[in-house]
Amino acid sequence: MTSQAEHLPTRHVAFDWGGVFTIGTFDGRSTARLAERLGLDVSAVRESYFRHVRQLEVGAWTLPQFWAVLAEETGAARADPAFGYDDFEALYLGSILHNEPMYALLARLPQNVRVGLLSNNYPVVSDHLRRVAAFARLHNPVFSNEIGLKKPDPASFAALETAMGVPAARVAFVDDVQENIEAAERAGFHGLIYDHTRHADFERRLADWLAG
Repeated sequence: MTSQAEHLPTRHVAFDWGGVFTIGTFDGRSTARLAERLGLDVSAVRESYFRHVRQLEVGAWTLPQFWAVLAEETGAARADPAFGYDDFEALYLGSILHNEPMYALLARLPQNVRVGLLSNNYPVVSDHLRRVAAFARLHNPVFSNEIGLKKPDPASFAALETAMGVPAARVAFVDDVQENIEAAERAGFHGLIYDHTRHADFERRLADWLAG
């Protein structure tokens, strides 16, 4: 009996999310928009946000827990007492700025190419992404908040290999952070760095990998 993997093409691809399927960083946009909305010092918002965001990334905190701490530390709760968690969640999800050329590329990838995702992500956001129609194309996406660890931890790449169901050596991993590319390569993946300002060059490099 032959396995499904034996009928797949030789090479596949897995992506990061933030900075690849988004323009700029989600954290940067969300903290800037929160500060603007509530008239807060953006540096103070970011200090609190980045001090605690790892709790979201590894699934230790829920998003409401994170907001409660952030609101207290930054003065958001006092700046506008009517601005509650539901408002924060809407602002947070609304801070996603899609990188449309990458979504177009995703739609064009041959159906027999297995497409994965490994993202340092957050509760609620990961649930939101699972509902994005274009991401139905993804094969067993892996989110840090669901596995309890984040890139560049080697175990996160082991989780990606398991989720992909094919050997790491047959998968290109795409990320906008060099540290994560290096970690992926140590785990046996083929690393492809991504810069949205050089998207056409990236498409050529990915096509060359998939055709190799």
